[in-house]
Amino acid sequence: MAKGYWIARVDVHDEEGYKAYASANQAIFKKFGGSYVVRGGKYTGPEGQSRSRNVVIEFADYDAALACYRSPEYQENIKRRQPCSIGELIVVEGYDGPQP
Repeated sequence: MAKGYWIARVDVHDEEGYKAYASANQAIFKKFGGSYVVRGGKYTGPEGQSRSRNVVIEFADYDAALACYRSPEYQENIKRRQPCSIGELIVVEGYDGPQP
């Protein structure tokens, strides 16, 4: 079964305020089996518009990834993030087919 992922690109303009959001995410992601694949780090944006932070979170499957996003806990936590940052987040199903 294909895994599920959150892919987020974020610019934070209030570091102190954003810390509360990031801290609360730990318990939420754990509840839904999420784990970080990418969390910040060095990057190069050779095409398109970049943001200062890139995050990929892996879940057991697409349904778990979507359930985490839709959970009351995460929906409440979004209220901490919104005044502190701007970005994009997608929930996507991983690829489980043949590889090159």
